Amino acid sequence: MDIRKVKKLIELLEESNLNEIEVTEGDDSVRISRGSSEIPAPAVSYNLPVSQPPQINPNEGKPIQPESATKIGHEVLSPMVGTFYAAPAPGSAPFVTKGTKVSAGDVLCIIEAMKMMNQIEADKSGTISGILVEDGDPVEFDQALFLIT
Repeated sequence: MDIRKVKKLIELLEESNLNEIEVTEGDDSVRISRGSSEIPAPAVSYNLPVSQPPQINPNEGKPIQPESATKIGHEVLSPMVGTFYAAPAPGSAPFVTKGTKVSAGDVLCIIEAMKMMNQIEADKSGTISGILVEDGDPVEFDQALFLIT
């Protein structure tokens, strides 16, 4: 910014009742204020830790069973992060239900990731012995979706 413009702004400030004037021109910025006895406080940013809500153990008071005892069979894992859909369209029948016999390559569900619908296929033949997620639930990478025995 040109020094003549800055001098002109100082004169404008002295002639008016304004205490402060700030002008931005492109990438340049100038702030002029009348003499003040206050010293401006420095801008300080604090990153305070956010307290986490207390974790509730859903198995509290129940005997904890080893994971292998509750999940018998081959787990079909999610190959991506997304939203789990059990059926090809809302209101239609699910691809598989508990007890459905499947062959390797059969479509088990759809996972929506970034507006793309990805069909998840069985990687092993057998019977669906468990569906581990609900329709519309978000799923993580490598999360177990189905059990095949």
